[in-house]
Amino acid sequence: MQYLPNPQRYMNMPYNYCGNSGLMLPAISLGLWQNFGTHSDPETCRRILTTAFDHGVTHFDLANNYGPLPGAAESCFGRVLHDTFGYLRDEMIVSTKAGYTMWDGPYGDWGSKKYLIASLDQSLRRMGLEYVDIFYHHRPDPNTPLEEVAHTLDLIVRQGKALYVGISNYPADRTEQIYELLRAQGTPFIVHQARYNMLDRAIERGEPSLCDVLDADGIGCVAFSPLAQGILAGRYRDGIPADSRRAKSHTISDKLFHAANLERVTELSRIAAERGQTMAQMAIAWIMHNPVVTSVLIGASDCRQLLENLHAIENTDFDLQELDAIERILSGDYEN
Repeated sequence: MQYLPNPQRYMNMPYNYCGNSGLMLPAISLGLWQNFGTHSDPETCRRILTTAFDHGVTHFDLANNYGPLPGAAESCFGRVLHDTFGYLRDEMIVSTKAGYTMWDGPYGDWGSKKYLIASLDQSLRRMGLEYVDIFYHHRPDPNTPLEEVAHTLDLIVRQGKALYVGISNYPADRTEQIYELLRAQGTPFIVHQARYNMLDRAIERGEPSLCDVLDADGIGCVAFSPLAQGILAGRYRDGIPADSRRAKSHTISDKLFHAANLERVTELSRIAAERGQTMAQMAIAWIMHNPVVTSVLIGASDCRQLLENLHAIENTDFDLQELDAIERILSGDYEN
């Protein structure tokens, strides 16, 4: 039986213009980094994707190496798209990336024209698509000239393989440099995907900060890792659950996973409770408070987790007292 989407799916989700472009993204987007791999249950993956779409999540974010194994997330998404809701493709924003190691040898990593073109061609085949809406260079390459990266991104658009381009994990100075190159070519560079959460605010720091550059240049920001890989969901306040990412692997940085941050989460959770939110919901809403942010990118291992975090859109306003209390906690001054 053909999947029929929720007819009210656009009623509640806010949509924001991505920088100075005409493209709107949902306030919350779905990332397929961890839970759409080779060993993931196909039916669970399908339900997560359709449930997200039923609640107004129109943006699905992938990368060539997402899985595990590399390529698995794109293949999984492609199967669901083909079997379930491919006829709704024009209501979706699909993004993918290249920049990290994908295959062996000198042409399967970083940012050369050879790698970026070949990787995107592979991604399109895995997903069964003629084009993606956004193609990102996933990380800056210290060895490939920025002019080559910019030319390749422009070529990808002109070939019809992507409608827009973006970058990810670039510092402020490199972002400004590639912006100038892409602007000179007339390339639709509209978005920077950056790590941003209550415990990692690097994009706010520096003179100018990445936030300053994005704001000045009219570039949107998609914020990834909004829950600091589960720490800001409060999962680790009482130890390490057996089914948690920390227990199964060491993908959570030790720079984040320490006693001071766990104590901060305990204090922040009290504010969240007063707001009528879970800790995760408040953490997502707090990111939306930054005007540079277009969309917050969340992951989900099941529909329950997805739906719970989508409720963040119901309360995104913070009064000055709440913001001050949050700042004091994050600065370590919450005992005063």
